[in-house]
Amino acid sequence: MKIKKHIPNFLTLLNLLCGCIAIVFCSDSQFDIAFYFVCLGIFFDFFDGFFARKFGVSGPLGVQLDSLADMVTSGVAPGYVMFKLLYANNYDSCVYLPYLGFIITLGACYRLANFNIDTRQSNSFIGLPTPANTLFIMSLPLVIAECQFLALSEILSSKWVLLMITLLSAYIMNAEVPLFSLKIKNFSFQKYKLQIGFLVTSIIMIATLKFLAIPLIIITYVLVSALNNILVKKEL
Repeated sequence: MKIKKHIPNFLTLLNLLCGCIAIVFCSDSQFDIAFYFVCLGIFFDFFDGFFARKFGVSGPLGVQLDSLADMVTSGVAPGYVMFKLLYANNYDSCVYLPYLGFIITLGACYRLANFNIDTRQSNSFIGLPTPANTLFIMSLPLVIAECQFLALSEILSSKWVLLMITLLSAYIMNAEVPLFSLKIKNFSFQKYKLQIGFLVTSIIMIATLKFLAIPLIIITYVLVSALNNILVKKEL
């Protein structure tokens, strides 16, 4: 039992380690490796909560550790990536402009702190979760580098577009927008048809579009949630 007690916190610390390593690779502009380490960190982040519930060892220490680890992996790392993108595309402009990329970090920090005290988000989310936002931001340099659509790469390389994405990113993480949960607790298609349909669509998009699928999936998730909210209100 003593070993089980420490497994969730150990996984949380692995998440933190992955975030630190991702930042190191970001500093050397190796965004692909950084992306994979962030994905690994998010994987650990998912399973620390899973094992904490399974072993019945959830506690205030785990909650605080989880947020602190997420602050690095899903806060500092994406903010630094945006800083690097703005720095690389900041031609003849204000030298301080790239630092605005860390608005993402500030938005993530506020969301993580608010999430810990918001009792409404136990079964679903209000605002975009920081891991989803992180995947969106971390995928941008990969899309710019590897996208076959040259026009899209040029648009995403614009500092003004990057600044708009930065502001929208910080906003959507903290917006009062309910997003449907992706947790499937049983195999009832009727009950979880939205989640199952979304997951199947996401797999197809990743298989066909590769890195471009990541931001498209996140955008689709937000839009489908907004549409679902409207339909639910009409039914009521």
